[in-house]
Amino acid sequence: MEPADRVVLLCPPVKLAVPTETLPGERRVAVVPDVAARLATGTGIDVAVQSGAGDAAHFPDAAYADKGVEIVTDRSALFRGAEVVAKVQPPTVEEVEALDSGTSTVSFLAPGSNLPVIRALAARGATAYSLELVPRISRAQSMDALSSQATVSGYLAGLAAAERLPKFFPMFMTAAGTVPPAKVLVLGAGVAGLQAIATARRLGAQVRAYDVRAAAKEEVQSLGAAFVELPLETQEGSGGYAREQSEEFLARQRELIGNEVAASDVVITTAAVPGRKAPILVTAEMVDRMANGSVVVDLAADTGGNCELTEAGQEINRSGVVVYGMTNPPSAMPTHASFLYARNVANFLGLLVADGKLEPDFDDEIVAGACVVRAGEVVHEPTRELLAKEGAS
Repeated sequence: MEPADRVVLLCPPVKLAVPTETLPGERRVAVVPDVAARLATGTGIDVAVQSGAGDAAHFPDAAYADKGVEIVTDRSALFRGAEVVAKVQPPTVEEVEALDSGTSTVSFLAPGSNLPVIRALAARGATAYSLELVPRISRAQSMDALSSQATVSGYLAGLAAAERLPKFFPMFMTAAGTVPPAKVLVLGAGVAGLQAIATARRLGAQVRAYDVRAAAKEEVQSLGAAFVELPLETQEGSGGYAREQSEEFLARQRELIGNEVAASDVVITTAAVPGRKAPILVTAEMVDRMANGSVVVDLAADTGGNCELTEAGQEINRSGVVVYGMTNPPSAMPTHASFLYARNVANFLGLLVADGKLEPDFDDEIVAGACVVRAGEVVHEPTRELLAKEGAS
């Protein structure tokens, strides 16, 4: 007789494979040791990790082994028999081709920018979930990987600005005189923007912020920052995001925000619309009006940038003003970024696996909303439309 408090699985546990990330510069890992142990005891998932997958995030193989995680050297052997593969970045075509037929993948996928990968997943009969498509509803907050990673990005943006500004952030009163606080303007008050505000405030700066969503005002003020109000219509979108703005709106917005930019020592831009190119908020003319020594930190560099002068991954010096286009900022803080991301993955897997069986409920709006490919069929409508257009061209 088994003890009454012991769960006995009547089938083999689901195998979850976690490979090493292959994108240059990516230091995160999809599952950390503590989360791997939680998955094994909580949902009947056995985790196998490619040797070295956690090294860059400071989770060595030994840390996984201590939690009972299988360490596999060869990627092909890792994928063999895996029912689910978890990654941070989208899988490559080569990785997809190495999967068993019918494998499920969980990762950021950016389907509109990775159509060859989507085609490969469909050809493999895979089921692919994209964590950036998880609906922004209360029940899904613990699975919201965009928000967890944006928290890291906003924090790092504040530090990057302070590091590059040739002035103090806080006010100092000294025998030699008083040094006024730096003036920081944050454009976009989503998760990343709010964390940038909080970080700049902790460092002692005088912070102002602007967002096209009226609901952001109270959140900005709760952090001790001033909210910049412009005579423009609010631009509320679905899921707490701003909707895509017309060029007429953006032109009027740029005209009104120019004076705020010119008066700032630091501008941190965080505005993004999921699946779209980042809107231009700061023009070259605005940068030219900023004082010598000022800094622009652009968190939207990966999707084109909010500043007209931004070059992804580069620091541009424009007449003494530094414009820094941050790329993949969560990777610069891989330990906590991986910890948060792994929690998101584990919580999402809880909707896919029960009692040691992979049985996703596609009537669940979270599962259905995140699914891009289901058993080889592309079910995400925007991606399906892009594939059709590509095939017709």
